Amino acid sequence: MAEGVVDHRVRRVVAIVLTVLAALFVSFALVVPRDYDRFALVEFLRIPVEGLLAVVLVLVLPERARRVVALVGGLGLGVLLVVKVLDIGFEEVLDRPFDLVLDWPLLTPAIDYVDVTSGRFAAIAVVVSAVLLAVVVVFLMTRSALRLTGVVGRHRPVVTRVVAVLAVVWISVAAPGLEVAPGVPIASHSTAEFVYDHARQVRAGLRDKEQFAAEAAVDAFRDTPADQMLTALRGKDVVLAFVESYGRSAVEHPEMGPKVGAMLDEGTRRLAEAGYGSRSAFLTSPTAGGGSWLAQATLLSGLWIDNQQRYRTLLASDRLTLGGAFRHAGWRSVGVMPGIVKTWPEGEFFDYNRIYAFDDLGYRGPRFGYTTMPDQYTMSMFQRKERDAEHDPVMAAIPLLSSHAPWSPQASTIEWDEVGDGSVYNSMQSGEAPMEDIFGRDPSVVRADYARSVEYSVNTLVSYVENYGDDDLVLVFLGDHQPAQFVTGADASRDVPITIVTRDKAVLDRTADWGWNDGLKPGPQAPVSPMNAFRDQFLTTFR
Repeated sequence: MAEGVVDHRVRRVVAIVLTVLAALFVSFALVVPRDYDRFALVEFLRIPVEGLLAVVLVLVLPERARRVVALVGGLGLGVLLVVKVLDIGFEEVLDRPFDLVLDWPLLTPAIDYVDVTSGRFAAIAVVVSAVLLAVVVVFLMTRSALRLTGVVGRHRPVVTRVVAVLAVVWISVAAPGLEVAPGVPIASHSTAEFVYDHARQVRAGLRDKEQFAAEAAVDAFRDTPADQMLTALRGKDVVLAFVESYGRSAVEHPEMGPKVGAMLDEGTRRLAEAGYGSRSAFLTSPTAGGGSWLAQATLLSGLWIDNQQRYRTLLASDRLTLGGAFRHAGWRSVGVMPGIVKTWPEGEFFDYNRIYAFDDLGYRGPRFGYTTMPDQYTMSMFQRKERDAEHDPVMAAIPLLSSHAPWSPQASTIEWDEVGDGSVYNSMQSGEAPMEDIFGRDPSVVRADYARSVEYSVNTLVSYVENYGDDDLVLVFLGDHQPAQFVTGADASRDVPITIVTRDKAVLDRTADWGWNDGLKPGPQAPVSPMNAFRDQFLTTFR
């Protein structure tokens, strides 16, 4: 008899604990912020009106209908929690929420990144773990909703009184806007806002394909005759270099700006001594924290490519790119792509005469974090393959990778004649550090590493001009996007610096109407243009 009483008490305690845990889990899902920076205890002290309404609905429905509502509501709330987690991840890395229509294809590059930096087994483990975690969350949320519904049904009088009191409290604090902390209202309706925002986002995403098709159909340069295109650059070698993650924050952030700014000023001085002029401004990138290919496609095509659906639609079009324009006008057009380690069929769209992928560059050194090869090696191989011997004018698009997260370890600058096949880098500290390493380090240390990587990349370009430049070289370099919010801080812009360098004063004079600042460092008041405007501006100026 005593054992039966003990068993009953144990079961009762277990039932109470499970009920409390279920209530906490549901409440967590209703009030958890979608932005990691807002995670604080006060956020979880809010009263969610969605929970009160759900309890009222359960109270007024018959038993069978209650279970159906609990099942559907639990499944829905579980899915919402998974989407909130995706929002948190996207806000931290890309500085925007997850798009339920357009962002699923971006998960593939993320998996590829893990594959490259941590190996195939780690990539598979991440995918399996993520799927299992999502399933477990939805399952537990559904079980929690069903359990709480049963408790409400068995204790209707008590629950009715509690809900009535909480409803009065919610209305009382909502009307005057009382807050548990600055910016954190006691009366919460954040889940309803979350659903509304994503519903509106889904609608916009579904309409985006048609809108983009209409934008892409307009191309002022598609039918321009070859002899009327880029005439002001005839005979010039034009290099368009994308510096990974080189954002406005590198120039203006209080921790990073002084060092990077001093490097840019020194680079301006060195280039001036070698007879080169330079001008700089800002472009607004369509992405932040990642998605380099979207930014590069935006600049090269003159279209705003801010999601994978637009990117794929662009690749299926006959849009004239900058590479295609140079090729059409008689240049040898090449893409030097050190980050392409697999087949890249979409490369055909950019209309290069030749694409140099990783395997074509003959690198025999180690990886430095995500970077497949140091920028100095990339530029050295471009020089050897395309500019050392007598050659026709060449236009090259070169994405540089040394300033890609996690920004440590980093290659050192060496003499250009020592670069060779890259084996010289084997003596340097290296390693395939994964990007997530930055989240386990002091932000100030990460910012210092990032700033050093930007200094290395830009210094490599300055040194390249000093060593291999001539009267016929025109270099344009720019950032593709800002680094992650973890580095820039909250509310950073999406602006990136852009610079043109040339010894030919006539070329530089043509850009006078752009209003860019002299030197490699754009000032706070430097012009800012959307990145997709650059193609038309460039083709118009140098037609």
